[in-house]
Amino acid sequence: MSCPICAKNTDPAYRPFCSKRCADVDLGKWLNGSYRIPSEDPEDLEELVDEIEREISDRPDRPH
Repeated sequence: MSCPICAKNTDPAYRPFCSKRCADVDLGKWLNGSYRIPSEDPEDLEELVDEIEREISDRPDRPH
């Protein structure tokens, strides 16, 4: 089995990773939201639309 972060052989102490570093990199990806599952929930879609509208309205180069 290879490490999902760097593709080296796994170490039984850190399986499925090869090292503590790769395990920490993976944890960091979970904590910062890099791993996420798309949602079809209408509330999530409404929040996304609101966020996009805020970003567009905050742009200094936005035409008036």
